[in-house]
Amino acid sequence: MTSQLPPFPPSPAWSRRGFLATTAAAGAALAAGLPQQALAAEGGAAAGAADDEFATLRAKWRTLYLGEGFSPTAEPFKSKLATLGTQAKGFRDAMAPAAGSLWPDAVFGDPDPDTDTESYGFSEKIQTSYERVRVMAEAFCQPGTGLTGDASLKAAVLTAVDHLGTQVYNKSQAQYGNWYNFQIGAPQRLLDIAILMYEHLSAAQLTAAVEAIDHFVPDSLVAKYTGTSTGANRIDLCRVLALRGILDGTAAKVALARDAISPVFPYVTSGDGLYADGSLIQHTYVPYTGSYGAVLIDGLSKLFALLGGSTWAITDSGRQIFLDSVEGAYAPFLHDGLAIDNVAGRAISRGLVATDPLKIQQDDHSRGHGIIASILLLGLGASAEENARWRGLAKGWFTRDHYSDVTSGRTLGVAALSRVTAVLDDSAVKPAAEPTGHRLFPSMARATHRTKRFTASVSMSSKAITFYENGNGENGRGWHTGSGMLYWWADGDSAGGGQYSDGFWPTADPYRMPGTTVSRKQLADAEGGAWGAARPATTWVGGATDGTYAALAQDVRGLSSTLRAKKSWFFLDDAVVCLGAGITSTDGAGVESVFDSRNLGASGTARLTVDGRPQPTGLPWNSAFPRARWAHVAGHGGYVFPGGASLTALREERTGTWHDINGGGSTDPVTRRYVTLLADHGTDPTDAQYAYVLLPGASELRTAARALDPFWLDVTANSGAQQGVRVPSLGFTGVTFWEPGTVSKVTADAPLVVQIREKRDGTATVSVSDPNRAVKAATVTWKRPVASVTSKPGTVTGAEPGRELKLTFGDLSAAGGLTQKVTVKLH
Repeated sequence: MTSQLPPFPPSPAWSRRGFLATTAAAGAALAAGLPQQALAAEGGAAAGAADDEFATLRAKWRTLYLGEGFSPTAEPFKSKLATLGTQAKGFRDAMAPAAGSLWPDAVFGDPDPDTDTESYGFSEKIQTSYERVRVMAEAFCQPGTGLTGDASLKAAVLTAVDHLGTQVYNKSQAQYGNWYNFQIGAPQRLLDIAILMYEHLSAAQLTAAVEAIDHFVPDSLVAKYTGTSTGANRIDLCRVLALRGILDGTAAKVALARDAISPVFPYVTSGDGLYADGSLIQHTYVPYTGSYGAVLIDGLSKLFALLGGSTWAITDSGRQIFLDSVEGAYAPFLHDGLAIDNVAGRAISRGLVATDPLKIQQDDHSRGHGIIASILLLGLGASAEENARWRGLAKGWFTRDHYSDVTSGRTLGVAALSRVTAVLDDSAVKPAAEPTGHRLFPSMARATHRTKRFTASVSMSSKAITFYENGNGENGRGWHTGSGMLYWWADGDSAGGGQYSDGFWPTADPYRMPGTTVSRKQLADAEGGAWGAARPATTWVGGATDGTYAALAQDVRGLSSTLRAKKSWFFLDDAVVCLGAGITSTDGAGVESVFDSRNLGASGTARLTVDGRPQPTGLPWNSAFPRARWAHVAGHGGYVFPGGASLTALREERTGTWHDINGGGSTDPVTRRYVTLLADHGTDPTDAQYAYVLLPGASELRTAARALDPFWLDVTANSGAQQGVRVPSLGFTGVTFWEPGTVSKVTADAPLVVQIREKRDGTATVSVSDPNRAVKAATVTWKRPVASVTSKPGTVTGAEPGRELKLTFGDLSAAGGLTQKVTVKLH
């Protein structure tokens, strides 16, 4: 049997809204000198129709919140609903209303209210308290909780609503602590409670709720698109305004909410919002597709669904921009069910929250599952073609997620889970593969790369994009996550899906993030300032891509450090070639380039092989290899060092807690094992360098064969002036011109990134970008006979085929770091 929600009681003959509307109509009739009888029928009918629409919207929100079409006696819903009931019972039994608190462990009464850290802690408990009441209200309304329709639970919910309203959330209370708790966190939960329990709340209780919300969330909060009223925050505020209007039938509030959504849609060129290149920024400097972006798509999908078909349907043509973002902005950062952590900001530190009674860890998979569930809901308001594609993508993401099975019910609420299982159970929906190719996001210094062998993503930083975000006591040690951190997963590797999920953030060495070049200079928690304040004084970050391969570069500056380094990555079919040069520091501390640091789990013993010799598996262990040619970590992948390299390898067991990196985190110890490979550049190096080839998922045999192949890779340059590679078998040439010059057959007269890809059909694509966004004119010459130029962008003002190709580009700075591509026919 499918779920049956407790039925709404019959509507009274006169609803509160209908009564007020009719009274208003009568007053207008008297003022106009018209007979009341002439308007009574019209006013009553209009009020009744309006009230019916608001009742419909309340019922629709109730369904969106509770879910539909699932069987409460079938798993995973049976267990999930039972757990919900147990949780609600615990909250009900522990509830002890007192001055300044509803629960003894959630005191919101602030003896010295202001906006300091202490007050933030108190205001957060208001939101916590409403969250617990919302759990109780849901358990009352959902079937199968053991408390469905329970009278004592209902009484507890009503008591809680009254107590919180009297004590702290009311029209007379001054805001303190974190604005978010008063303007978004608390009112969203209060409105959910009020709609779930609508028929059980008195007129006085409903009035108190709307008056409190009007006090803390006035219309003026959405009058301007600025400050804390942008992006995901704006959508959260619109949700509050829309539900507040629906709660008591105030059409103007719903209309305001609908209209206030519109500024979110257009692409932005700075600050918060969605960019044309697919970047999504919040807090001005932070890539946030996976966290605030998750809030954004969750909120918009629900508002589209709620208001669709009503008087207040969202019809702004800009909505298509957001629909396009599913495949343009979100999908590139979704991989086999997870959302890549380099667009999750400080959310990476949340993990296991100390106050979570269920001890469910938040991670890249839980964030990914939430986003995918929102995509499915958003699809209901998209075109049939879009909806079909998204359902296929969703099924593919979920069915390939072997680390975190969505059907366990661990990561999603009942409503979202009901939508997901409906797609998984629909045999007509075929799981779609993730589209292969490279995507570059210049506006947020991120890139993603997919082939049939692996998925990877790199995170960089610049004057416009923070090293890392911390704030509210969260992510205080994320210092080096923007210093070239390289994430990767091998295709079909079930263990790899948990690489950054399985206790990684509290246990990984924060000075040894994979792929980074950093100074070992000791940093303070929250070093550099909060909310994205820590940013390097450089603009060079980005690259060029033809959509399949890519050449990326980052001018690395150390956080609170003298470190300077030039890093380049060349993303190919089965490999990433990684170069570093000009590595210099005067910190008086060691400097390292971390080739990788692989999480082996709690008890992993993956074998490390260096140049064919297995290394010890005991803990701890470390060793230096003066001229290593290759290394391999069983079950993970291989590493090749062209020409040989000085390699330091270590195997260690590391213990930390989520509380170490997040003030609200659990203090339970977490222990994980790591194998780390790095280049130790020593203390205060000058112009140090490295070169290695990452082979995700490669076997030991394939790694050794690649190392023995002298023709596969030619490192054409690796200095602070230029870095370049050539891979003849792929027809690939990539060069980072930090300075103008010539590398092999390619010359550039300006700082540029150039990628050339020769294809078997006799054509080649020349891809050029200006990561600095400062080049007004440039010429790129390729000493290769070319018959003709078949396509070029408008910025190319001259193209001279013949004995060599000479391309003259116009104002590259205007491209915003995007790639300019020219296609030529070869002789």
